[in-house]
Amino acid sequence: MTTFFATGSATAELKTDDFRAALAKVLGTIGARRRVLLIPPDTSRLPSQAGALTVLCRELLGSAVTDIMPALGTHTAMSPAQLDQMFPGIPHELFRVHRWRDDVETIGEVPAEYVSQVTEGIWNRDWPAQVNRLLIEGGHDLIFSLGQVVPHEVIGMANYNKNIFVGTGGVRGINESHFLSAAYGMERVMGRADTPLRRILNYAQDHFCGQLPLLYALTVVEQVAGGELKTRGLFIGDDHATFERAAELAYEVNFIHLDRAPDHVVAYLDPAEFKSTWLGNKAIYRSRMAIADGGRLTILAPEVREFGEDPQIDTLIRRYGYRPSAEVLELVQTHDDLADNLSAAAHLIHGSSEGRFEVIYAAGGLSREEVESVGYTYGDPETLLKRYDISRLADGWNRDPDGDELFFIRNPALGLWEADRAAPTTAR
Repeated sequence: MTTFFATGSATAELKTDDFRAALAKVLGTIGARRRVLLIPPDTSRLPSQAGALTVLCRELLGSAVTDIMPALGTHTAMSPAQLDQMFPGIPHELFRVHRWRDDVETIGEVPAEYVSQVTEGIWNRDWPAQVNRLLIEGGHDLIFSLGQVVPHEVIGMANYNKNIFVGTGGVRGINESHFLSAAYGMERVMGRADTPLRRILNYAQDHFCGQLPLLYALTVVEQVAGGELKTRGLFIGDDHATFERAAELAYEVNFIHLDRAPDHVVAYLDPAEFKSTWLGNKAIYRSRMAIADGGRLTILAPEVREFGEDPQIDTLIRRYGYRPSAEVLELVQTHDDLADNLSAAAHLIHGSSEGRFEVIYAAGGLSREEVESVGYTYGDPETLLKRYDISRLADGWNRDPDGDELFFIRNPALGLWEADRAAPTTAR
């Protein structure tokens, strides 16, 4: 197990030529490959630089890249326009769609005893390590996972083997991974590299992936003032240490601790990235450790037009709405439809303010009735986008037109905000 390339710091600025040189060096080190599967994230990770890395891999490997499978998890398949935006110049016929309900194989089960140990008894079942069949049956001599390490609500720090076991995972694996972390507690997970689910996925990788030629390229990206993105690090390897080094840097640049809790946070959801509350609720769970009790969160979501990316999950969100953790956990015990769709139940917890603050959702594609039916306060998109003009707001502290203070988050997917609580002492 090896870290083949590692560079980065809080002040580094890596460019396309740096990516190309790093990839060329690593690919030269591991030797020629004849059949390569690339696994980047989808449009929900547009700032990750995984699109650029995918394009460069095809440039360097040529026809050896036979398949590209975006790690959709439960997300909707990428449209042709999205493929062109994120992976310019790559022929569409190379892309494969992951169908999480149909195209998976269980390659092993993490023992219940281990799962119970790492979750402190919260989850006591075997956890199925599931991957898309293409990884098993495709005959690839390199499976190259590309993505960004950033604070995450389910696993603590996104990417690495989550891109495999969740991004190309199946119903049980995704459902149970999301739910066990939600039951364990988001605040105990977010921003940490060593979490119960990460230990479970590491176990699965160590015990069940010996025949899979896995390699990971992990970026760390920071959004600076004005919304500009800077790639602070690139780490390429096939071992846990590669991920841990990336997570340390992501903790340093993506975890934002505020010296006081804002009474009002305004978060913007870029139309190119966010079409659903399934994705857009990053605005809630990435900021909820910062917002003052009794405060409010205004979400500017001009292109959010649905709740779940999966039709069945969308139905469940509409049926039950976003609720505090205790209520959702009780519903799972009494309602089979939620018990059979645990990732939906986890999402209801993720999208709740736990009754601490008001959520005003200005969703361009959802009606007042739809927004209020799931437990949020409706905000008129046109009115609020004028009131909170994102072209004039600075990242961080601002004043609204009435002179009241607000804290602006330009892209909640790129960080984790906390106030008046002790930050985790280490990313590991």
